[in-house]
Amino acid sequence: MANTAQARKRARQSVKVNAHNAALRSTLRTAIKKIIKAVESGDKAVAAASYQENITVIDRIADKKIIHKNKAARHKSRLSAAIKAMTGASAAGVKVTKAAPKAKAKPAAKATAAAKTTTAKAAAPKAAAAKKPAAAKKAKAE
Repeated sequence: MANTAQARKRARQSVKVNAHNAALRSTLRTAIKKIIKAVESGDKAVAAASYQENITVIDRIADKKIIHKNKAARHKSRLSAAIKAMTGASAAGVKVTKAAPKAKAKPAAKATAAAKTTTAKAAAPKAAAAKKPAAAKKAKAE
């Protein structure tokens, strides 16, 4: 337990603030679920309208620093992408919470490019090391 009056007051305040922030986080989750439910219903117009109504909730909670602004942006981006991916009449089965897996061809291309640069970098110090003794001998001779 807190020993000073100031610490006791801070403990009381933190309980209040924690309860308030928990309520705001709950509001955020509810807003996100409303948009997801609208997307899963399959009607693009309803989903877009739900997005416009509930996006302000996400922004407001990010402004109060209950969640980080990047997390809010990530949620908005994924929800808007899910709405854009919908066809006019049906888009049931669209996953909103996780991003689509990336193609595996790109990492292989990066690996080969990285291997080429590593071998070139590894060869460069060896060549420089071979030249150094010759340069050192010339310097000693003078």
